Amino acid sequence: MENDYLIQKKPLNALLIFSLPIIIGNLFQQTYTMADSAIVGRYVSEKALAAVGASYSLTNIFICVAIGGGIGASVLVSQYFGAKDYKKMITSIFTSLISFLVLSILLSVFGLLFSKKIMIVLHTPCDILDMAVEYLNIYFVGLPFLFMYNVLSAMYNALGKSKIPLYFLIFSSIFNIVLDWILVTEFAMGIAGVAWATLIAQSTAAILSFLLLLVKLREMGHGHDKIFAKGELLPMVRIALPSILQQSTVSIGMMLVQSVVNSFGSETLAGFSAAMRIESICVVPMTGIGNAVSSYTAQNIGAKKEQRVVKGYHVANKLVFVFAVLIFLVLKLFHNQIIALFLGSDGTEIAMSTGCNYLTFMGWFFCLIGFKMTVDGVLRGAGDMKMFTVANLVNLSIRVLFAMLFAPLYGIAMVWYAVPMGWFANWLISFIQYRTGKWKIQYQR
Repeated sequence: MENDYLIQKKPLNALLIFSLPIIIGNLFQQTYTMADSAIVGRYVSEKALAAVGASYSLTNIFICVAIGGGIGASVLVSQYFGAKDYKKMITSIFTSLISFLVLSILLSVFGLLFSKKIMIVLHTPCDILDMAVEYLNIYFVGLPFLFMYNVLSAMYNALGKSKIPLYFLIFSSIFNIVLDWILVTEFAMGIAGVAWATLIAQSTAAILSFLLLLVKLREMGHGHDKIFAKGELLPMVRIALPSILQQSTVSIGMMLVQSVVNSFGSETLAGFSAAMRIESICVVPMTGIGNAVSSYTAQNIGAKKEQRVVKGYHVANKLVFVFAVLIFLVLKLFHNQIIALFLGSDGTEIAMSTGCNYLTFMGWFFCLIGFKMTVDGVLRGAGDMKMFTVANLVNLSIRVLFAMLFAPLYGIAMVWYAVPMGWFANWLISFIQYRTGKWKIQYQR
């Protein structure tokens, strides 16, 4: 088939063909989240930017649940695809979609009921609390569409059709930015405007993406035994839960640390929020490569080509290094201008210094998260989830404990000093597990 290039082409070519559309698509996705913050910071207020930032750590957890769940579920789809078991592949796709639709509805209800209580627990400054809750509630209304879109994207990637999610991301990103501008500047809807813009853009992309998937599956010409299979659900959950944890580690850490950052006031929070938006873009290439390695590994193990996985892993690390150098140079040269995009000419000195200090420090360490993502991608794609889970829990624990213990004593910088420590520990544990070679025998068809 034309989509089996992950098990046929040279590892470098296969990973580039697969990962570049993911990276470009995720950059577009991050661009419109940046646009939310930049438009709010410039045309509403610095406090509104802080409110979006205070909400971001929580909303990003739900995004990571959707992305991680989709990636975890897509491992089975990739393995069935590599093994040419197309009936089980299609059944697995629909089982994933139905399961995550139910989960997203439950999480949406939970979010609407407890959004204000969660933000209070996170010590959100009183002067931005109501704005943050308003933004969150609109976000939770659209949560099922967010889940639907991200799981659908993972399914396309599992089938080797990574360009399709890219096209939908470009569409939704441009649509979102246009709506941001109209609702905030023309209709003066403030922070609610950017929330509604995101909901409308993502729901439109999700519905169109689902309809196209039905067409693509019909074109493949393979039937399926049933729409939902409990037998597919258990192995899907076994892989998806650690994958959700891995994808959510950064965001869970951000949320738990958010209470520490919030205690420094809304000006510091505004600068930190701007820097976190930039970091989310810097991580995109690393995440894209890691996700590509996951599908690459799954398909090649399904096709019994374990040695291709090793070659692909080494190639992926070289790609990570190249991206890390480029990111370092951009942040080193342009950190002031980048932060100013969010805060505008009225940004306070505290906000500017916080954002710039964060970026200049983190610029040295993005290679670590890249190396972590690639080795995690091998373990996840092989279904070797035990040490994978341990590694990500250690990462989370280091980041949270270090920040909570030392930031109140030595200042806000302790929050970002903890980040590379967690990334390194995560990589070391996963790499040791990779070197054992046990991942080669995890998948039993």
